[in-house]
Amino acid sequence: MKVSAQYAQEHFADLAIAAANGEEVEIEVYGQPTLVLLQRRTPIPFRRTTPRILGEGIGEMTVPDWDEWKAIDREMEREVINHPLVPGEL
Repeated sequence: MKVSAQYAQEHFADLAIAAANGEEVEIEVYGQPTLVLLQRRTPIPFRRTTPRILGEGIGEMTVPDWDEWKAIDREMEREVINHPLVPGEL
């Protein structure tokens, strides 16, 4: 979408929402494209704002047992062998 600088000044919040939803917003000054609002491609890195709490992640991760590890190994081996960049069998 192309808009004038005056329109962008009056409706900046709406244009920012449109850009956040993936629409490219081009802002023109005196009929010349000057600025472009785009959706951010890389996620903003997480920064902890509160101190860590000892044990806060208990129960969120489980370690696979021996049979699950073997199944994972077989699956990875199958992926490597069947990959188009790996010629023949290993």
